[in-house]
Amino acid sequence: MNSFLDFEKPIAALEARIAELRATASDSALDIGGEIAKLEKKSAGMLAATYARLTPWQKTQVARHPLRPHFLDYVRLAFTDFMPLGGDRRYGEDAAIIGGLALLGDRKVMLIGHEKGHDTASRIRHNFGMGKPEGYRKAIRLMEMASKFGLPVVTLVDTSGAFPGIEAEERGQAEAIARSTEACLALKVPMVAAIVGEGGSGGAVALASANRVLMLEHAVYSVISPEGASSILWRTADKAADAATAMKVTAQDLLDLAVIDAIVPEPMGGAHRDPAQAARALADALADALASLEGGSPADLVRQREERFLAIGSL
Repeated sequence: MNSFLDFEKPIAALEARIAELRATASDSALDIGGEIAKLEKKSAGMLAATYARLTPWQKTQVARHPLRPHFLDYVRLAFTDFMPLGGDRRYGEDAAIIGGLALLGDRKVMLIGHEKGHDTASRIRHNFGMGKPEGYRKAIRLMEMASKFGLPVVTLVDTSGAFPGIEAEERGQAEAIARSTEACLALKVPMVAAIVGEGGSGGAVALASANRVLMLEHAVYSVISPEGASSILWRTADKAADAATAMKVTAQDLLDLAVIDAIVPEPMGGAHRDPAQAARALADALADALASLEGGSPADLVRQREERFLAIGSL
């Protein structure tokens, strides 16, 4: 069952009417198939028109949609033979950042990403996708393991930011994020990152400093949330829409700025409307990106990564 965002209310009303007519058609002898087909066509047109002109703030809402697929959904739909590997070997396990061995088609990869959860219990268990120091240190451990065994690294980024709690700060949150970013940049194997929902602050960059950075069509990526920027600049969160526009958080803006390398198309109406289709598109894009990096020497991969990030902002 769809969950509609505020700007989708006209579509929601139309789809509710379609559902009513379907129920009527099944309970009566009236032939209203033509009317239903007409309304379905109108609904599809409204959906296409709405999503063709989404504002940055509306894209932020889509990226946060409660039904949007997360890491474990993509593991199930786009990868096979996933074997999770837990713990940072220093403090403990962090359920906000999950990683392990997997197959992308017939290619073995080290897969790492943020998991937000879908209901209250799972969101609490995964800390809403906000990683703690032990999560980033686990990611470092897995990246180093991948480098040792010659496995490419794939990361799926989806976090509003690293966990800002006092216990995380006590355990060295900033240092763990910096070390994770450093580990990405120093990898001797190909690395491809995909922003699949929210890419927030250093908590995202720590898993996204890759040779290729992909972004789903309606994902967002920024140094701070629009609400956070609004609170700093205007002393109120009410200007979040203005902040989202000013910060250029969308995939389309970031491709123009060369912050990302490619946009992965989503199903009409967002990845939450057809997670399987979104996963297929993501798997194909990841496979193409990894194929483009095959044959590069470890030194070339490190140099390419360095040049890629130093070039950002120089246009």
